[in-house]
Amino acid sequence: MFKIDVIIPTYKPDQKFIQLIQMLEKQTVPVHKIIVLNTEEKYFERLIYGTHFLEHYKNLLVVSHHSVREFDHGKTRDRGVKCSDADIFVCMTQDAVPKDEYMLEELVKPFSDDAVAAVYARQLADDNAGVIERFIREFNYPPQSSVKEKKDIERLGIKAFFCSNVCAAYRRTCYDKVGGFIRHAIFNEDMIYAANAISHDYKVAYAAEAEVIHSHNYTNMQQFRRNFDIGVSQAQHPEVFASVPSEGEGMKLVKMTIQHLKETHNTHRIPGFVVNCGCKFIGYRLGKMYRLLPAGLVLKCTMNKHYWEHEHHIVLQNR
Repeated sequence: MFKIDVIIPTYKPDQKFIQLIQMLEKQTVPVHKIIVLNTEEKYFERLIYGTHFLEHYKNLLVVSHHSVREFDHGKTRDRGVKCSDADIFVCMTQDAVPKDEYMLEELVKPFSDDAVAAVYARQLADDNAGVIERFIREFNYPPQSSVKEKKDIERLGIKAFFCSNVCAAYRRTCYDKVGGFIRHAIFNEDMIYAANAISHDYKVAYAAEAEVIHSHNYTNMQQFRRNFDIGVSQAQHPEVFASVPSEGEGMKLVKMTIQHLKETHNTHRIPGFVVNCGCKFIGYRLGKMYRLLPAGLVLKCTMNKHYWEHEHHIVLQNR
């Protein structure tokens, strides 16, 4: 049996984080340690104030309370990995709640193949998600499991590298061999790792039977900013994304979503969906060309302003 740790970055955690911890305690496969990397102590303290939360969950370790300026998608998670001595560590976000007590059991099953370096879970839409968000979750996280390796890149394109740290498990020995998460990432640290693992002849698995409840109801501006950061990430890592552009997969999703709205008698939602897609596309294209934009415009477009304060990007501020 594998020894498993769970790593969770938190920022302004709410009741979903409590639900997540409660469900991790109920898993059929035991969790050795829950490693929490918290941003801004006051928000975490506000959530647990007056409770016996830390006393009740003895295997929960709050590693750090760092500032929002210190958070980084790759480096922060790697700090959590360094606090783990488990065979398998699972990265989760604070708003992803296991659907049932079998989630971890199903998530680690693909590791029976020694070549599997990472496994990610299926994400199901929350009860408050709209028809479009539900369909997008189904598109990105279908009910069929799969395993991806180098030979699948030509067939799958960018989907070959798809992996999500909303809920993903990693084999520690593979993680160390390929160098782990990139230490400075505005986005996509999970996909960059998956691409790196596949380039080292490892496999990435999707476990559809391992299910977490996770979805968002982003506004058009939030989608714009999120996709701007996706574009930046892809522009910064041409070794991963240049040969497998994501525009084709995006257009496929748009067409299938519109068809779904027609078939389910939700045609009145199509105009709003088209506007939302436009915001995503414009944000993505601007992100891809961020090096040509004025520094002030970059800071208005990004979802992660503090990323640009890093010393590697100080040149942007001084242009």
